[in-house]
Amino acid sequence: MDSASPNTNPDFPPVKDRRTDALGDLRVIPDEILCIILTRLAPHDVGRLSCVSSVMYILCNEEPLWMSLCLCIANHEIEYKGSWKKTALDQLNLLHKYNEAPRRTLQFDGFSSLFLYRRLYRCHTLLNGFSFDDGNVERKENMSFEEFHMDYDCLKPVMISGLADNWPARKSWTSEELLLKYPETKFRISQRSSKKVSMKFKDYVSYTQVQHDEDPLYIFSDEFGEVAPDLLKEYSVPHIFKEDYFDVLDIDQRPSYRWLIIGPERSGASWHVDPGLTSAWNTLLCGRKRWALYPPGRVPLGVTMHVNENDGDVDIEGPSSLQWWLDFYPLLADADKPIECTQLPGETIYVPSGWWHCVLNLETTIAVTQNFVNSKNFEFVCLDMAPGYRHKGVCRAGLLALDDSSFVDDENNSMCTENGSSHFNLDRREKRLRIEEGCSENGTNGKSMTDGCGGDLEYSYNISFLSKFLDHERDHYNSLWSSGNCIGQREMRDWLWKLWVQNPGLRDLIWKGACLALNAGIWYERVGAICNFLEFPGPSLEEKLPVGTGSNPVYLIDDYVIKIFVEGGLEASLYCLGTELEFYNIVHKLDSSLKTYIPSVLASGILLSENGSYRVLPWDGKGIPELIGSSGISTIKHKEVDYPFGLVAKKNFEYLNAGKPLNESENCAKPSSVWPYIVTRRCKGKIFAELRDTLSSEDELNLASFLGKQLHDLHLLPVPRPSCNISVPVIGEDYIQPLHCSGLSENVTDKIGHPADLELFISILNRKRKDVGKRLSQWGHPIPSNLIEKVDDYIPRDLNILFDQLEHKTECRSYTWIHSDIMDDNIYMMPYSDSMLEENLSEPCVEEGGAHIKRTNSSNIHKLSWVPSYILDFSNLSAGEPILDLIPVYLDIFRGDPRLLKQFLNSYKLPFVRQKTLSEGVESNRFSRLSYRAMCYCILHDDNVLGAIFSIWKELRSATSWEEVEEKVWGDLNTYI
Repeated sequence: MDSASPNTNPDFPPVKDRRTDALGDLRVIPDEILCIILTRLAPHDVGRLSCVSSVMYILCNEEPLWMSLCLCIANHEIEYKGSWKKTALDQLNLLHKYNEAPRRTLQFDGFSSLFLYRRLYRCHTLLNGFSFDDGNVERKENMSFEEFHMDYDCLKPVMISGLADNWPARKSWTSEELLLKYPETKFRISQRSSKKVSMKFKDYVSYTQVQHDEDPLYIFSDEFGEVAPDLLKEYSVPHIFKEDYFDVLDIDQRPSYRWLIIGPERSGASWHVDPGLTSAWNTLLCGRKRWALYPPGRVPLGVTMHVNENDGDVDIEGPSSLQWWLDFYPLLADADKPIECTQLPGETIYVPSGWWHCVLNLETTIAVTQNFVNSKNFEFVCLDMAPGYRHKGVCRAGLLALDDSSFVDDENNSMCTENGSSHFNLDRREKRLRIEEGCSENGTNGKSMTDGCGGDLEYSYNISFLSKFLDHERDHYNSLWSSGNCIGQREMRDWLWKLWVQNPGLRDLIWKGACLALNAGIWYERVGAICNFLEFPGPSLEEKLPVGTGSNPVYLIDDYVIKIFVEGGLEASLYCLGTELEFYNIVHKLDSSLKTYIPSVLASGILLSENGSYRVLPWDGKGIPELIGSSGISTIKHKEVDYPFGLVAKKNFEYLNAGKPLNESENCAKPSSVWPYIVTRRCKGKIFAELRDTLSSEDELNLASFLGKQLHDLHLLPVPRPSCNISVPVIGEDYIQPLHCSGLSENVTDKIGHPADLELFISILNRKRKDVGKRLSQWGHPIPSNLIEKVDDYIPRDLNILFDQLEHKTECRSYTWIHSDIMDDNIYMMPYSDSMLEENLSEPCVEEGGAHIKRTNSSNIHKLSWVPSYILDFSNLSAGEPILDLIPVYLDIFRGDPRLLKQFLNSYKLPFVRQKTLSEGVESNRFSRLSYRAMCYCILHDDNVLGAIFSIWKELRSATSWEEVEEKVWGDLNTYI
């Protein structure tokens, strides 16, 4: 296949096989594998390798190779330079050194490659006669909502004409018109790379006019409404698709759902199922598209699925749409061919939930598409977000995903696809679905499987059938979240709660979805058991859904709140509750003013599941519950401390898990039958997250002042210290040596952290410092890749250097209580009333309910509409540098508003650290800058704080250094003393 056929004609001497001499030992590797290997190399190495031999010269100068290399190194924006090799050199700033002098074409006899020939053929294929005019997708002229809902919604695809007849886009969305209006506008492009790359529209049009790519770049922009908002005025959602349950989310909260799609001939979307099992509509404005579709559970020929058994992430590998139609479509028997059609300008196609589809542009096309969730697919979307992996495979691959014989490890063939799209990773335990021969589709709604395909079972794409494959051992709150899910874990909980509150008529349906996605029915039983034990009224029908976005199920019932601790597993939950109870005890023991602004505790304890029933044990955080001490899950060497699961133990637990990947840490999800819980008094008013967009400037400033005062008081509380010779309880193998002899000071003015405590904190930071670049790479967009590459030069190898700058390690406020999670859903506010105002406001005004009013002139006071009253959720309490509490406040509450930061600091009135050298705004080195300190903590944070930074300050995505980001975000701290 790879060399010329032997020549037996005596008039012509035989041609020697060039491949053998040119490749040496590499000659045994097929060309497609060699080409895949080359895509893994850096451009410089490919350039050097091209000089090794004639065959390597051929392989290393292929346009598809350089297209892949260029997209891998692209820094967010590209400009096509006439060839992909030149474009890649331009990305590396080396184009000026590239001199391609005119010379005769090099000829190499004795070498041929069917693989390279086929790829070259696809790059120059013309699709003029490639339409499928006799398609078998139903076509309808306009359509009523009732007809769509009854006959097509979530059942089968349909092509509808007439829905876009009145759109301005029908006339204005052409390449020529868009080029006139948006030549400099950058649109995101789709390509086989994890990077987010964009092009100016004028550059993209130039590219499409000269390119000869097999799989050309394809504008697939989900941000077109932000970069070109006038485009949103030129089309509207067709009336039959108006129902969309994601509408309850703000635009910056909902998952990507609308796309502008522009592509030249040969471009398209390869076989896929739409994200989250959503449905979609796609309206074509110009050009022609060829569509192929298969029902749910029918994996197309040539497509391979990977399902990660840890988080359920689904990877789909397959050929480009053009390659599939050229190489795989001809192999199909008539009975196995997909449903097909050619879409014409003005037509709208509906793709139901779970349907496989592939699209090929027959000429330059412009289209708009949106994904949506409605009453017909809502349960499917919720099912797809449930933890586990088996149901995800079944939803897409049918019964092929059922038994272990259908999953085979395939390391040896992990790179055997022509396009090099395999993502096999030894760090991920993947299972590959094998498509068995002889498995055929019978109808569009079910699949009958023979013995060769897993037994006589009937596959059906309905919730009753698919939900049988859920892994009920996996808890939503305590399982890894699939990166392929269309929405985040917290966002999903927020979405369900908003639907629940805003759509009372849909609560039966929402409850079904919540039971699928987060096992709401089981948590409803558990909170009911706690209510029964405490003789509290149980949750009403309206109160049966957990509230908010928090990491633990929380229920608002009557005048109280019940939180069940599950995040991180039993051990982490015990530390969270134990630390929170210890904190409440200190606040009341010292009569801190904080007690006015935190909810009062009504009860706490442990819920235990035994033989299908529940038992409740009271626990106030003191001592070790008999259940824990006698179960063998904990090793306690000493029981003399009041709070064995309090702050000291929690910090040691943090040390053990610092820097570990989530699935390798002690927090990794494990089935549990024991859950700590706490009951607090329900706060009056509303959470800040619900009020944010309605607050006045005075309200915001008053809130900033409130938060400054409360964190001032929090950071003055004495930090608990271990008593002499006490080893903290750790459920696991590792132990930290006993710290220092001390005890909790009775004097509220004793605010100095113990040196050993500070050393433990620094050790935790150093653990997080390891592999920081790898963690940022996993988070990816919108963190700039060029900054990720520089992070090791920015963060010191040993974080001790930050604390060497302190005036006296033993006499600094660098180790205090920190809330660590003051965000917009943890602040309560009350409506302002004149009765809250006192004549002499030398201190914040405190009324029943804890309302806070900053001292100000009377005219501004009367402009207030809402005043802060409570800070909630102390389960993430920890100890560390006080500046850590500023990160969520500034990024989430203030959203980077420097005016609010200044107001906060004016109210806070405490130095963050006492440094050896501190002059007015001038620092001796970067380690002494408060802005540098804050930036380091953002980079080392357990949560993706950087994602928030580059979302708030989008201009920083083009930053060239971390110092630039530091100055923009935290520079104002350097003038604070």
